[in-house]
Amino acid sequence: MPDSPNAGAPVRDASRGRYRFREYRVTTVPDPLALPTMEAVCVTGEERSCGATSGTLHTSDELTRWIAGHRAQSGHELYEQTVRALVRAEPGPWH
Repeated sequence: MPDSPNAGAPVRDASRGRYRFREYRVTTVPDPLALPTMEAVCVTGEERSCGATSGTLHTSDELTRWIAGHRAQSGHELYEQTVRALVRAEPGPWH
């Protein structure tokens, strides 16, 4: 019997209404063509956060410089840092 064109797809057991998945591995790899983005927000404050933001930056040095400058200007010590990067999902074989 020839292989079905959907041989690697999840199998549905129609009599029970369930799906059965084989083991499938995916790895994530940083996209070398995409720059990561970083941002810091000043969260110093007792009743409310300062809220000053660095805006989108592309290196940790730029982010550190912004934090150091805000700290020197305001005396604020606490920051929330967000780092975003694009990753490529590379599927492995079905097992």
